[in-house]
Amino acid sequence: MSDSPADHPTRQAAPADHAPRTEDVPRTADAATRTFVEHRRLLFSVVYNMLGSVSDAEEVLQEAWLAWSRHNDRLSNREIENPRAYLVRVAVNQALAQKAVISRRRETYVGPWLPEPLVSESAADTDVADEVLRAESVSMALLVVLETLSPVERAVFVLHEAFGYAHTEIADILDRTPDSVRQIAHRAREHVHARRPRYQTEPATQEKVTERFIAAALGGDLVKLMDILAPDVTLWADGGGKALAAAKPLHGRDKVARMMAGFASRPAGLDMRFRRVNDDLSVLLFTGDTLWAVLILDLTAEGDQVREIYSITNPDKLRHIAADAD
Repeated sequence: MSDSPADHPTRQAAPADHAPRTEDVPRTADAATRTFVEHRRLLFSVVYNMLGSVSDAEEVLQEAWLAWSRHNDRLSNREIENPRAYLVRVAVNQALAQKAVISRRRETYVGPWLPEPLVSESAADTDVADEVLRAESVSMALLVVLETLSPVERAVFVLHEAFGYAHTEIADILDRTPDSVRQIAHRAREHVHARRPRYQTEPATQEKVTERFIAAALGGDLVKLMDILAPDVTLWADGGGKALAAAKPLHGRDKVARMMAGFASRPAGLDMRFRRVNDDLSVLLFTGDTLWAVLILDLTAEGDQVREIYSITNPDKLRHIAADAD
């Protein structure tokens, strides 16, 4: 049977450039399209957390949509027994294949690489608290740690720790035995928790420290910066060779404070907007209508100092944010 939507008069063809979204789907769309859209957010969340890239996650969703369409065509539009399980399996395995492509691409990346930030519409937006977007599963600090896992370890960790999949379910998705998945999950969990112990900063504390940090940085106040930075603070600056950024991570309060104090000499008229980025209260810096940087702070367990700073200035990683941040 042909896979072409034109061979099925009742099928609504998806836009050619991306998997269908809610706004793309008319009320007359067929059941297969509606089912995919219902699961789209879950699929994106899982894949994004596996890859740390918005553009690559969208590419994986496109492949998942094509596989879903072909599968439904072969079944003559009969209902698939468990659409969610089928779609997650396809998306996860496609993401694992995409990870190999990303790894090769990363070999030529200039400077530190950070995940593409996900920005909520406003600092008060609580939509990211949705069941499939739990806070820690999308935090920038955790995503950076997940980069140190193998692709399979990361897939198991994301599915089990962030989305609550049982080991038996993950075994079906990855075509492995449950015992093998349990071992992978244990190894990944120990690796992650050794590098990022579990603790949650109160939103009010995060906001207060972030505001103090930005005021000190934009004011070039070295003394206040030294006070707010932890002694072992690390600055990760991702410019991708397309924007000014440190060529490697900077470690230590003195080096980081002097670098951040340089914000005072940045272009005049910087517009600062607070947004939730990967569920952390963060700062978007604009020059006119152009998004210049995204700054994300990770605080110490006590919540009184900054232990990690993630600065993203690569314009390729900021392009998808501009329309959502206005």
